[in-house]
Amino acid sequence: MRRVSARISARRRRRRIARAQAAARGVAVFYGYDRIPGTDELAHGGTVKFQHLQREFPNEPGAFNLLYLGSSTRPDDSSELIRLARGRGAAIVWNQDGVAYPGWHGPGWQPVNEPLAEGLHAADHVFFQSEFCRVSSDRFLGERQGSFEVLPNPVDTERFTSAERPERPLTLLLGGNQYQRYRFETALETLRLLPEARLLVAGKLSWSPDPRQVRRESAGLLGALGDRVELLGTYSQAAAPGLYRRADVLLHTKYNDPCPTVVLEAMACGLPVVFSASGGTPELVGDDAGVGVPAPLDWERDHPPDPEELAQGVTRVAAGLADYSHAARERALRFDVRPWVDRHREAFERLVGG
Repeated sequence: MRRVSARISARRRRRRIARAQAAARGVAVFYGYDRIPGTDELAHGGTVKFQHLQREFPNEPGAFNLLYLGSSTRPDDSSELIRLARGRGAAIVWNQDGVAYPGWHGPGWQPVNEPLAEGLHAADHVFFQSEFCRVSSDRFLGERQGSFEVLPNPVDTERFTSAERPERPLTLLLGGNQYQRYRFETALETLRLLPEARLLVAGKLSWSPDPRQVRRESAGLLGALGDRVELLGTYSQAAAPGLYRRADVLLHTKYNDPCPTVVLEAMACGLPVVFSASGGTPELVGDDAGVGVPAPLDWERDHPPDPEELAQGVTRVAAGLADYSHAARERALRFDVRPWVDRHREAFERLVGG
């Protein structure tokens, strides 16, 4: 029923767009959806970026003269929206995150990439979220021939700030959403090797289509660790800074993560990162804001980080927590949202003005 309602809504939106006239002056941006959630609503990935942008460029579903789509939040009718944008002479900008590949997606990865390739090559300008995103896009979507640049995801360093650490056991945070079981299991195995530490787990445990199976498996995994693990559930952007301040270290177990915003938000709150040194994460953390566990580049299968190596990384960070925390905050300032918005403004005005 929900999918039918979404299709009806999309058809109405396209009819409205076809009837509307594009704005003649200024930059009017449409992000592919009738509305962008507020910061007090649940949002993740590309939607968070649009939340930042719409403060400067409010969502304009009708009279837009620039269509901005993100690969990770692509609407189902992106092909039609691109066609409508072209018909009215609107500029098209594409934000490219990760791609589907055999190791991550499994069978059927090719059809997932088809609309991504269409958007990538139809756009007047492309923002790649990391150099890893560009490399994986070249391999699985085809090399981009038009204008592009690498522009990592942003973080609002005035909202995400560090706080004085109270007396507490060393507290690790597994952030984001746990839609891959190995991320959760690896974090628990790491915690087993750190008997004095605690673990906060954010987001949904959703690696199975059957919620009852997830609950059964979770109970088994959690049984031996007792009250040292706290499941927090999903959270909004408004609640996120407070969540990070409850922890001391971000444990990021995802392999080949393209450009994780959770890493930037954690660093901005003074959390060093212990992570799989794969994907785009090393581009964000650098050499001094955490400890990476080496990983090969492999498109055929995922390589979860070794819990023993992660535990060693946590121990190393904990021994110099104050210095690592300071370095994490300083590193996050490089990705502040204000220059990121300014760069978008420059690109938007060039494209619309041209």
